[in-house]
Amino acid sequence: MKTIIANFGVKNYLWEDCLRNSTIATFEVEILRPYWEANDKEGFIAKSIATQKTAAGLTPTKSTASRWFNISTVVSTTDGDLWIHREKDEIWWTISKSGEPTVTLEPANYPLAKPGERVYVIRKPAEPWSNKNKKGIRVDWNGLHPKAREFLFTEGTLQTLSPNNAEYAQAWINGENLDAWHKQPAWLEKEKSKKNSPVTFSDTKQKAAWRMANTAWNTTENANGQQELRKIKNKDFCFESQYALEQYVLVLIESQEGLCAISGLQLQLDETSEIKDFFCSLDRIDSAGHYAPDNLQVVCQFINRWKGADDNLRFKELLSLVCAEGDVDV
Repeated sequence: MKTIIANFGVKNYLWEDCLRNSTIATFEVEILRPYWEANDKEGFIAKSIATQKTAAGLTPTKSTASRWFNISTVVSTTDGDLWIHREKDEIWWTISKSGEPTVTLEPANYPLAKPGERVYVIRKPAEPWSNKNKKGIRVDWNGLHPKAREFLFTEGTLQTLSPNNAEYAQAWINGENLDAWHKQPAWLEKEKSKKNSPVTFSDTKQKAAWRMANTAWNTTENANGQQELRKIKNKDFCFESQYALEQYVLVLIESQEGLCAISGLQLQLDETSEIKDFFCSLDRIDSAGHYAPDNLQVVCQFINRWKGADDNLRFKELLSLVCAEGDVDV
């Protein structure tokens, strides 16, 4: 059994449909569906970049378009998996059923849809959605342990949990005693830190964007120890100011659906993880290039460190080979 944290469609517009009809759903724009049916991932990606926009109104990156291609496969093949969805302060869950998904061509009713656009909606049958555990106890979002709130939510479309986090989620759904997790040092520390210095997700995202922009600014200003670097190598920092880069980073995080551009792992913001290796980090796609629009992506810090000055495409190929040898979920 996999445990998948999910949203449904642009701005979650298919959620009410899922809740009402006991399904798990996603969609594909009409002009993209033939590429998926032909298993033409490269064609799908190219057409997405040429014709589509993200929920933030931006041209999708190659990594984002690649994830779009995979979503239909995940929804179409899920069977006996635990699906969890957060809707405001409520937590809902279901178990996917076997059987073929239904695929229907419908008017596009999501935000940013073009006039007259149609989409194929893919619906997989599931058990009725519930906002109570199997013992009939309702636990809302604010009732979850602060550590659990880190991984029981995604800004993206879907995210598969790691075995340990999945085990916690399944125990929570079953109404089991969770002390084995809550008494661990990292969980106790997280609960303590949240009580002493509560912050909102929006706050942490803003702080993370500032940290990444500030690091880039200092890197270009102080490289090689040249005091006149800002003048000598002005082209290295191709934004009007650190603040302009900061705003661009916020857009990048949104366009990447909160996921690492290379690994697809859920990005961790500064106040949401005690493991620094998973903090989000600003990376130059072409390491020899500049801090400029279209040459930047947000990745996990350890991914940035591993990539170093390597070619971006080659590094992804090597990482894919490693991932193929085992599960690399979050």
